[in-house]
Amino acid sequence: MNVRVSIFVWAVAALPGAAQSPEAQVAKQVNAVAQPPEPWKPDTAQDQVQAKVHALLKDGLNLDRARAIALLNNPDLRSRMDGLGVAQADLVQAGLLTNPVLGVGFGFSRNGGGTSTEFSLVQELVNLFTRGRRKQVASLQLEADQAEVASSALDLLASVESTYRTVQADQGMRDLDATLLDSAETSAELARRQFEAGNISELTYQTQASFSEQARLDLARAETKLVESREALTRLLGLWGADTDWKLQDGLPELPHEELPLDRLESLAVSQRLDLRAAQSQAKALLEAAKLARGTRFTPIVDLGLRADKDAEGTRTLGPTLGVELPLFDHGQGRVGRLEALARQADDRVTAQAVDIRSEVRQARERLRAARAVAEQYRDAILPRRERVMKLAQDSYNGMLLGVYDLILAKQAQVAAYRDYLDAMRGYWTARAELVRALGGALPSDTQTQEVKP
Repeated sequence: MNVRVSIFVWAVAALPGAAQSPEAQVAKQVNAVAQPPEPWKPDTAQDQVQAKVHALLKDGLNLDRARAIALLNNPDLRSRMDGLGVAQADLVQAGLLTNPVLGVGFGFSRNGGGTSTEFSLVQELVNLFTRGRRKQVASLQLEADQAEVASSALDLLASVESTYRTVQADQGMRDLDATLLDSAETSAELARRQFEAGNISELTYQTQASFSEQARLDLARAETKLVESREALTRLLGLWGADTDWKLQDGLPELPHEELPLDRLESLAVSQRLDLRAAQSQAKALLEAAKLARGTRFTPIVDLGLRADKDAEGTRTLGPTLGVELPLFDHGQGRVGRLEALARQADDRVTAQAVDIRSEVRQARERLRAARAVAEQYRDAILPRRERVMKLAQDSYNGMLLGVYDLILAKQAQVAAYRDYLDAMRGYWTARAELVRALGGALPSDTQTQEVKP
C-alpha cells in the first residue's frame, strides 16, 4: 500500500493568523498623502455611510465635504476596496499546506482465502518547503493591489476637485449670463418703444433685439453646462434620489496671493505616486515568483507517507513510504520562462511609468503657470480697464455725451470680461487639480484664498 502521510503539526503551523485589514492600509496611505482635514475611515455598513453623507450635505457642499463624501460613497472606489479581499484570500491560501490524502484499499481473494486491507496517508513535502516564498509573493501582490486602490482613491479626489471647481465656475457664469440677459432684454424693450415712437432707426432696434436673443441662447447654453458639470460631480460622489439636490456653499476662490514652489516636483512625484509603488510591488512579486519557479524547477515532488496493511492471513505490516517524481520530460521550462518574461515586462513598465510621471508633472506645472498668467492678466489689466471704461461711459452719459445704448453696451462688455475672468479662474483651479493628480498627493499650502466677487 502506498500511503501519503500527513504530520498534523505542519497543518496547525500553516493556519493563518489575524491579518491586518487591507482597507485600513489603503486608508492610511491615502490619509498620509492627501492629508484630508478629517482622516478617511472606510465604513462597510451602508446605513452608516448614508448617515455620514446626509450629515455632510446638510449645511451645503464645499470642497472638503465633497472629497469626504467621494471617499465614503463612490461606488467604483467601494468596489475596488471590496476587491482587496481577493488578494487577501490569495495571501491566506499561500500560507496553507496541501491537504493530506487518505487512502483505503481492500483486496478479495478469489479462492475465499480472506480479505486484505491497507491504509495510506500521504503528504506532499515540496509545498511545505516553499510555503515561505509563496507567502512572500502573495504579500507583495497584496501590497501592489493596496497601492493601486490607494492611487485610484487619490485620482478620485483630484477628479472631485477639478469637477467641483468646474461647477463653481459654471454656476458663476450662469449667473452672469442671466445678468447679461436682463440687461439685453431691457435694452431691447427700450429700443422697441423708441422705434415705435420714431425716435431711432430700425437698424438700431434690430441690433438691440438680436443682442437680446443671443443673450437668451447664451444663458440656455450656460444652464446646460451647469447641469452637466453638476451631474458629473454627483456621479463622483455616488449620490442619488433627494441627495442630488445639493447646494454649493461657496463660489470659485480667487487666485492665491503667492504660488506654491514648483521646483523639484518630478522627484516628489516619483517618490509618492502610489500607482508607481503598485507597479514596483507587482514587479517584485513577479521577480520572486520567477526565482521560486527557477529554484524548484528541478526539485521533484516528494510524497512522504505511512503504510499500514493487513493481508488475508492476518499479517500486519507498518512502515514509511516515499514517492519521488522523476523530472524526465517537464523541467518547468515553460513556467520559468513565462514568469521571467513577465518579470522583465513589469520592470520595463516601472521604468516607463516613471518617465511618464515626470513628463506629466512637467506638463501640468507649465499648464498651471500659463493658466495663472492668463488669470492674472484678466485680474490686473483687463478687468480694471473695463471698470475704467464703464466709469467713463457713465460720466459721458451723465453729461449727455453718450447715448443709453452705448452705456448699456459698455456695461455688457464689463460683465462679459468678468465672465471670461471666471473661465480663466476655472482653468487655473482645474490645472492645479491636475498637478495634484500628477504629483499623486496634496500640494501643501498655508495660503488663504477668497471667493471671486463681481
